[in-house]
Amino acid sequence: MEKKARYADLLSLHRFVTQASVAPTVATYNLLLQAYCDCRRSDTALEHFRLLLKDDSPVLPSPTTYRILARSLAENGKLEQAIELKDGMLERGLVAPDPQVYALVMGGFVNAGDGDTVVSLYEELVEKLGGGQILDGMVYGNLMNGYFLNGMDNEALHCYAEVLGEGSKVRFGAVSYNMVLDALGRNGKLDDALQLFDRMCEEHDPPRRIAVNLGSFNVMVDAYCRAERFQDAIEVFGKMGEKRCAPDALSYNNLIDWLGKNELVGEAEQLYKEMGERGVNPDEYTYVLLIESCFKVDRVDDSVAYFNKMFDAGLRPNANAFNKVIGGLVKVDRLDEAQGFFDKMPEKEVKPNIGSYELLLRAYIDAVKLDDAIKMAKGILLDESVVFSDELKALLEGALQKDGRDGDMTKLYEDVERKKAEAAARAAEEKARAEALAKEEEERKKAEAKAKEEAAARASRAAIEAVLGRKKEGENDDSAVNVEEAQVVESHSDTNDITEENDSDNLKKSGDALP
Repeated sequence: MEKKARYADLLSLHRFVTQASVAPTVATYNLLLQAYCDCRRSDTALEHFRLLLKDDSPVLPSPTTYRILARSLAENGKLEQAIELKDGMLERGLVAPDPQVYALVMGGFVNAGDGDTVVSLYEELVEKLGGGQILDGMVYGNLMNGYFLNGMDNEALHCYAEVLGEGSKVRFGAVSYNMVLDALGRNGKLDDALQLFDRMCEEHDPPRRIAVNLGSFNVMVDAYCRAERFQDAIEVFGKMGEKRCAPDALSYNNLIDWLGKNELVGEAEQLYKEMGERGVNPDEYTYVLLIESCFKVDRVDDSVAYFNKMFDAGLRPNANAFNKVIGGLVKVDRLDEAQGFFDKMPEKEVKPNIGSYELLLRAYIDAVKLDDAIKMAKGILLDESVVFSDELKALLEGALQKDGRDGDMTKLYEDVERKKAEAAARAAEEKARAEALAKEEEERKKAEAKAKEEAAARASRAAIEAVLGRKKEGENDDSAVNVEEAQVVESHSDTNDITEENDSDNLKKSGDALP
């Protein structure tokens, strides 16, 4: 879950960068393509890749771009698309014929058991590179697998001796070594694989020379387990630390899977405990493997307990994980418990798939619990994401006829049609109600908007009136001041006139008094 969250964060960051008009580089696109491929969304990755091939693309794909896509397509069995990718690489000439791209595509055909195509791809690569020896060791592991698939063991071992013999100029690193190691291990050449692994460990001298990595130990675990030497597998797994390799959840799951399938459940559980001690978080697949292992040795309650631990660990099992516990309970005739887990799926926001329905439908038919079988069939018919196959239909119909209930299939379909009609009517009613509520909400918003406009208009008028009122008051104040000033001036003028008259009278009197 944590890893998926980090991928989601990366995709969100890419969207942000795009919206911010930050110019991407080919490294940006490679990270994006890798994220989509890791999430098993190779089709989406291809859509983004095609953008790089447009004439106006500012960024061109690199060899790493092709390798990321080739690995994803090959590992997911999309071999036709992998071939198209390889051919497009050659036709466009944006990068030279890449041995690693060829090696990855060859690996897809190895997994498909098609040795002829593997050898043909190798011969094509030799021709494209001029007919000389290919010096990239990546191609030789899958070439050996191709020879082994065609029963050409001598050719495979000759190839091994030639490219890894003394004086060979072929370059090998940890990854290319691992591919040869895997070819030897999966084809019963354990002694040769052990010799090569010892050589790799001797050459390993980090940081100058990396000849061993985590994958090397995983391949050796597989080789030992194929030879049923499980204690040796556990021992080599425990030696990872000597080469500074730390096992991850994938490594633990791989060995737990081998041990569980061979009923070594105690050893598998010890590895599970070790994960917690080393700080490696078990994922959903870890618990599914333990569930299957415990069911295999009839430890049913322990299987149920491991399933419930997923929720305690904050994990979210999908429908296939639910099906594991449902199927295991069905096999031991604990149908009520199986039904309980089926009923829990919606509660945990998990949608049943056709496998979920089929497990219980077949179980109820086998147990002659036909009413329960009919309920399960009804669930299939009402669930638009699954299909009630002709096989299941015939199985249920035959069981009902055998029990003398010939008309129950007709009743089933009539009941389903009625339920669908009722659901459609409810949906129409809910839609009408939603539309009415939406219309009501729209009218309410319009009324609110109108009220706000009117309030704003009133406030605006009030503000204007207030401004005009203050202006008028100012004019009145100015007029009053002017009147007062005029009165003061007039009063002052009158005073002056009186003073002048008095002065004139006094002067006259003074004149009369003179001799």
